[in-house]
Amino acid sequence: MRPLLPFLLIAFVMNTSAQELRQVVYADGDQKLNGLVTDNGDQKRPGVLLLPAWMGIDDEARTAAKALAGEGYLVFIADIYGEGNVPQDFAAARQASSHYKSDFKAYQHRITLALEQLKTAGTDPERIAVIGYCFGGTGALEAARAQLPVKGVVSIHGGLGKGERPNGPISTSVLIQHPEADQSVSASDMASITEELNAAQADWQMITYAHCAHTFTNPASKDYNRRMADRAWQHLLVFLKDVL
Repeated sequence: MRPLLPFLLIAFVMNTSAQELRQVVYADGDQKLNGLVTDNGDQKRPGVLLLPAWMGIDDEARTAAKALAGEGYLVFIADIYGEGNVPQDFAAARQASSHYKSDFKAYQHRITLALEQLKTAGTDPERIAVIGYCFGGTGALEAARAQLPVKGVVSIHGGLGKGERPNGPISTSVLIQHPEADQSVSASDMASITEELNAAQADWQMITYAHCAHTFTNPASKDYNRRMADRAWQHLLVFLKDVL
């Protein structure tokens, strides 16, 4: 059998080469936010709101947005931190992301603002999903907890805990892509998210990727696992096709 990976890489290059990202300036009160959006092509395409990892909008987010555009989706990359607040190192990123994990209402609000920008860009408002990497994966679950009007959410190596909040309704479909050796996710977090989703009788699934540490999908990370990242991408596409 001929190897599949070269053909996937060729298709990826073909799909992303013609895609561009355009800056969108929006605001949360006095805080300026700088998102990125793909080209809609004057069509009511299904939309994907992409929430980036804890360093803010990075190459992984940009690459994923372009690839998803090549698959026929309109993609908006959210700016959660805002202009002037983008972390410059891991310590700053840890502090900034921790603020929004603690103040989950503020995180949900920033996600809602980005969702409105995706709708303004021309997506089909009845066919929207939220995906996120790392800190953004935490945000994807917050979008579900906030009952935002989306068809599905995908948490890609995201934080799964929600603190001491009680469980609430979750009406959207949920996909969790979890690296098996992710030391940032505790056994209690795993048990808690399972209990939370089951209590809500949510449509959910979790795929665990073997021999993977935290940022296994990011080529710039020492944790990158190409084989498992390729699988996760295909699983993501299957999920989006199903819910959108």
